[in-house]
Amino acid sequence: MIEADFPLLSLTIIIPLLGAVLAGSIRNTDLAKQVAFFIALLSLFLTFCVLILFDADKSGFQLVERHGWISVLNIEYLVGVDGISVLFLPATALLTLMAMLASWNTVSHSSRFHFSLLLALEGVSIGIFCALYTVLFFLFWELTLPPFFFLIGLWGIGSQRRSAAMKYTLFMLSGGVTLLLAIIVLATNHATQTGGQIPNDLTFSLPILLDTPLPHDLQNIVFLLLLFGFAVKSPLVPFHTWLPTVSTEGPTHIVAILVGLKLGIYGILRFAMPLAPVAAAEFSWVLSVIGAFTLIYGALIALQQTNLRRLLAYASISHVGLVMVGIASLTIQGFQGAVFQLLNFTLIASSLMLIAGFIHHRLGSTEIVHLGGLAKVMPKLTFFYFLFLLASIGVPGTSGFPAELLMIIGALNAHSILGVAALSGAILGAAYMLSYTRRAFLGPIIHSEVKQVIDLQPREMILLLIPALLILAFGLYPDYILNINQMASEAWLSRLTMQSP
Repeated sequence: MIEADFPLLSLTIIIPLLGAVLAGSIRNTDLAKQVAFFIALLSLFLTFCVLILFDADKSGFQLVERHGWISVLNIEYLVGVDGISVLFLPATALLTLMAMLASWNTVSHSSRFHFSLLLALEGVSIGIFCALYTVLFFLFWELTLPPFFFLIGLWGIGSQRRSAAMKYTLFMLSGGVTLLLAIIVLATNHATQTGGQIPNDLTFSLPILLDTPLPHDLQNIVFLLLLFGFAVKSPLVPFHTWLPTVSTEGPTHIVAILVGLKLGIYGILRFAMPLAPVAAAEFSWVLSVIGAFTLIYGALIALQQTNLRRLLAYASISHVGLVMVGIASLTIQGFQGAVFQLLNFTLIASSLMLIAGFIHHRLGSTEIVHLGGLAKVMPKLTFFYFLFLLASIGVPGTSGFPAELLMIIGALNAHSILGVAALSGAILGAAYMLSYTRRAFLGPIIHSEVKQVIDLQPREMILLLIPALLILAFGLYPDYILNINQMASEAWLSRLTMQSP
């Protein structure tokens, strides 16, 4: 591990949290919003500083900070980043900024509290990607629940928004129980393996736990506990039902964060598989089956949707399945493609959901029966929609292409059936996206309300322009992303295949 000379990672976590308190305490609503926006910009700048200081040629964790915390339980404050996690910091900050801009004029009540919650959510989400202590990770993980609960329940667009908020929270709490059990098992196993005593010799440090032998029976238990907890958050079938509900009832800019930040998949990559590598390798066929089923199921259900928000929710589920197929292939191509696709979620899936929000804000619906001919009255929105659509189905020249290509190659190298599933999912993805697009954006204008719709405002265009440029840049020059996580990917794969890096 490479220690940090300056607490930069801590600042990226603390500043949004302090900004949340500050924005919430300012009585003037307009000033509170401006302060929140400035804090979000500052946070984005800090994450870019982390990215600049990160050395892609070195393996292991970098910019590591260690401080004492709860000494009686040997709990420390330990944060750091590697090639897998470092790119998610600016992605989180950018997505938060996009959500702020999208909701700037649409949140009509308690806006100070709303923007405070967005900053708080940003801080704890960055903490999840930086945490190298399992207890610290679990703390940040659980702290995402209150912001999401209030953001969905108070500012949702559906009549059942409070029920949707409760459903999401109960699902996450059920997954959190298994995560906590796995963390306890890992800590007690370390004390047992080192001949120590409980609680004096417990450890929750990820680097130490990675080097601590874990008996085969405990590996199975830990892996399955962690897999369940993270599968609920991802979401993987059959734990997916909360996402379509939230996408229909919740505010679209919050749903954009949920589909853009795949914290569950990150947890599988960071904790579940490396901490129980033998079990992960043995159960890779289970991951393959779950991934392939999620991929095909999500795509087939998406084909039946008439509401854009629900369609995008099932599309997100389907793409999560493809990511799992890439991970389960246990190949360098599949793994790098999976990490690349997780970043694409932030740019592509979230942007499409925000566009759905723009349409809903103007027409009060994203049902296909209320649309038609949108391209004639909203050419600017249509342009961005088509760009993100092409990226979502992996058209060359966009960031979706190298990610999907790598995952398909990895799946084909692992097993022909996996490759067929991945290819089938890609074809079905193009089918449901193009089918809805044809009916909603093309053809004649059926409803008079559509004729009066106003196209994108300058603020909305700027919001969509940033991810659009990044999609094209990463599509034409994917090596930038791949080079950053190359070393970490090789080390991750070596651990699972029991080979030396």
